[in-house]
Amino acid sequence: MSMAIVLIYIVMCATFESLLLPLVILTTVPLSLVGSSWTLYFTNSYWDMITLIGCVLMVGVIVNNGIVIVDHINFLRKRENKDLINIIIEASKDRLRPVMMTALTTILGLVPLATAKTGGAVMFSGLGKALVGGLILGTILTLIVVPVFYTFIEDISNILIKCLSSIKILTSTKQRALSVK
Repeated sequence: MSMAIVLIYIVMCATFESLLLPLVILTTVPLSLVGSSWTLYFTNSYWDMITLIGCVLMVGVIVNNGIVIVDHINFLRKRENKDLINIIIEASKDRLRPVMMTALTTILGLVPLATAKTGGAVMFSGLGKALVGGLILGTILTLIVVPVFYTFIEDISNILIKCLSSIKILTSTKQRALSVK
């Protein structure tokens, strides 16, 4: 699971050409794992290899939903000259339907597997339960957490840029003072 998350992070770093934006998207992964855990707990199910495979699949869908939102925010930032908050609100509204459709089709497709009580499907019911629980909580939180963390990361990067530029100014001023002496 951790190897999958690291590989997803590396691919997203290359895609977004940023080290911070993939962290925005990956914030929903632990939250969706909480949804999987709750679902397994409330249905008296247990963690096994099949359930962990379901969690890896869930991470892929949740990350895809986050990518859809972040990519649209970046697109609107390049195209429109609005403040960041308005762009994030517009992007969240624009991508609500695609994210919900992706999640709902996956969730509704897995309900028969998650509720299986007989036959060979019982072996895979943990996979279905983990996916359904994680996708429900993860999708809801993706629509809230990703825009919030996007603003946090943007604020942090602006602060870092200001600090680095002030350090650069201080060092260049010291070098000029030394060269004058």
